[in-house]
Amino acid sequence: MNEIILLTVSGDDRPGVTSAITGILARYNINVLDIGQAVIHNTLSLGVLIQVPEELESSPLLRDLLFKAHEMKMQARFEPVESEAYEQWVAGQGKSRHIITLLSRQISAEHIARVTTIAADHGLNIDNISRLSGRISLQQEACNKTRACVEFSVRGLPADAAALREEFLKAASDLGVDIAFQKDDIYRRNRRLVVFDMDSTLIEAEVIDELAKEAGVGDQVIEITEAAMRGEIDFDESFRRRVALLKGLDASVLEQIAERLPLTEGVAELVSHLKAMGFKTAILSGGFTYFGRYLQDKLGFDYVHANELDIKDGKVTGEVSGQIVNGERKAQLLREIAEREGVRLEQTIAVGDGANDLPMLSIAGLGIAFRAKPLVRQSAKQAISTLGLDGILYLIGFRDRDSETLV
Repeated sequence: MNEIILLTVSGDDRPGVTSAITGILARYNINVLDIGQAVIHNTLSLGVLIQVPEELESSPLLRDLLFKAHEMKMQARFEPVESEAYEQWVAGQGKSRHIITLLSRQISAEHIARVTTIAADHGLNIDNISRLSGRISLQQEACNKTRACVEFSVRGLPADAAALREEFLKAASDLGVDIAFQKDDIYRRNRRLVVFDMDSTLIEAEVIDELAKEAGVGDQVIEITEAAMRGEIDFDESFRRRVALLKGLDASVLEQIAERLPLTEGVAELVSHLKAMGFKTAILSGGFTYFGRYLQDKLGFDYVHANELDIKDGKVTGEVSGQIVNGERKAQLLREIAEREGVRLEQTIAVGDGANDLPMLSIAGLGIAFRAKPLVRQSAKQAISTLGLDGILYLIGFRDRDSETLV
């Protein structure tokens, strides 16, 4: 009967360790059933699950491996594996897999302990843990620009997915971090289209509020805007009421406002990386086309769909031309663009902050509430509040070091 042995080798990382160990295995014609390797702070840990034929005594093999490990100043351990235990392990490969992504400015042991405890309580087994963010020097204190991300690959199917999500949401709120939980399938690894809300998502402002300030009706419009974003009043009606208050505003102020709009942290990096990786990007905004076009020219978005602010004789008329881009229209536009690009909805990402973004967030393969209102954060599939927009890259498995490849 074949003997199954788990070989683990650990010690200071250096070139040639894996080749030396597998070279010995090759001389004995050993079958490798599984292999994994990780390096943390220059310390290597290599694990190899091997099958030793019954006609071959394991003693000479193990002796050679021990001598080689000693020669390289490494530690080697051998653990026999029962065939029954091995078959149980093999049977587990068909189980559902998910990715848990932990994001913050700085990650502590408490953050990891809370996430992994919740996962364990719901019967999820961790297969792999990876750091996606770059290394942070001890000289660089955590600030509002640092980023930290750890990704957990877990196996199993939670008995109550809604309860699991609620616990992750509560942990994220308690700890001031973001926690994403996604099914690890082919669609997660093949996203192709990303659509964004504009106001308070791509830019740190509500354009209609800025226009209202110039028109001297700021307080009135802000009050209506906040009620609409909380989902308390119908978007179409609130939008018409707000635009009507802008009647008589000189159109020349649009350019001035566009030039001073503050971009959200990480938006330029995110769009640049997405374009370099071949993604299509779109702005689907309940704001105004003029400002969407401005961002398109500045950052390179592929599509812009927003509302046309009616202007006559250099003055805002207080009317909107054409169909209002509300929540339902955003979802419809997402479907249309996906179809045009030959992309399945499961391969799309939608990002927004308001109640009128929920329809598109709900149908996208990955719907992300970004620095969103509580109602939206609770309703969306995922949420990011602690990092900039480029934190979205972590949710698709992007590593900081990948940026070097895209330069």
